[in-house]
Amino acid sequence: MSDRFYTVLAAQFFSALGDNALLFAAIALLRSLDMPSWQIPALQEGFVVSFIALAPFVGPFADALPKGRVMLISNTVKIVGCGAMLVGLPPLLAYGFVGIGAAMYSPAKYGILTECLPPERLVWANGWMEGLTVAAIILGAILGGLLIGDTVQERIVSALQGQPFATGIDTAPEFAIAVVLVIYLVAALFNLYIPKVPIDHALPQRTLGFIVRDFAQSFLKLWRDPLGQVSLAVTTLFWGAGSTLRLIILLWAAEALGFNLEQATQLTAVVAVGIGIGAAIAGRSVPLDHAVRVLRVGVAMGFTVAIMALVTDWRVAIPLLALIGALGGYFVVPMNALLQHRGHLLMGAGHSIAVQNFNENLSILMMLGAYSLMIRAGWPVNLIVVAFGLTVAGAMGWLTKVHGHDQDG
Repeated sequence: MSDRFYTVLAAQFFSALGDNALLFAAIALLRSLDMPSWQIPALQEGFVVSFIALAPFVGPFADALPKGRVMLISNTVKIVGCGAMLVGLPPLLAYGFVGIGAAMYSPAKYGILTECLPPERLVWANGWMEGLTVAAIILGAILGGLLIGDTVQERIVSALQGQPFATGIDTAPEFAIAVVLVIYLVAALFNLYIPKVPIDHALPQRTLGFIVRDFAQSFLKLWRDPLGQVSLAVTTLFWGAGSTLRLIILLWAAEALGFNLEQATQLTAVVAVGIGIGAAIAGRSVPLDHAVRVLRVGVAMGFTVAIMALVTDWRVAIPLLALIGALGGYFVVPMNALLQHRGHLLMGAGHSIAVQNFNENLSILMMLGAYSLMIRAGWPVNLIVVAFGLTVAGAMGWLTKVHGHDQDG
């Protein structure tokens, strides 16, 4: 069990590392091409559209094959999308194709946990999974920031251009994308060594109509289950907020702290450090049958985000961002574990995580769309920060009022 679990963790780490480094490389590529600023949130919107559009299909796909094989196929799709960006496909299209691979990957990486571990180990396993994912986010932000910086452009790219063999790499963003391609290849190598597990909840039919109906039934079943409902609502809100906050920090760091893109990119890693700390604490201290008790922490996180509007000193910003991440990590890990447990019992892990991905990425799409509209409307960054934080706090407060007394089981 341990070897299989740690191989899954290694594969997830490198795959997530590539995803996060590629985001910042693609942002830098857009800027080098002088694209309008609204395309930056649109870049991530294109990524998450795949999670929404493919949600009815990726769950059955993950449950119909050994999940290690599904992860390998998914990483191969990411490799193709990353390579397409490197050879000149527009970043919005290429990153969207990488999103297809990520959408296929997610139900398998979480679903395999329920097949490897008993329910009482799921919070612990999610703590490890989220901790490694957070480490990948941290290193992806740092690596992405370094690779798109002036040092790479002046030293490495210039040196490559002076070689007798033609690399076709002329800018730091292109070099960053090439490095990410190698990272995806490493993730695929680990996928090859994930042992097969029994196929779980395979569909009796594979027609389009049956798959769509099956997804709709899973969607309704999970939302109607009291514990499924609260865990699904919380994780949906968290990931929508988290993805948008990462882009807000880039804008806020530039205007409030005077950071350039490389510095602002690395500042997002501070939030990820906090998430890792919060996830580790939750993994050790919150049992599955007490998961609902962490809801109030989400309210505190929303108000803490709003406080960012008062900060103009990076020495204050760093601990504040770490606190925001820690609060988020502490409440999302038990909710993730609870959702996986309920989904595994009700319909199969792959199906439930596909429903989770559909909801989470619909939330991301809506929040990024609202953020893009705020930018187009010329809202000041501090107003965006306050509106964002109070929205999260209000939503978590409502969920606490409705579900705060639910009994876990």
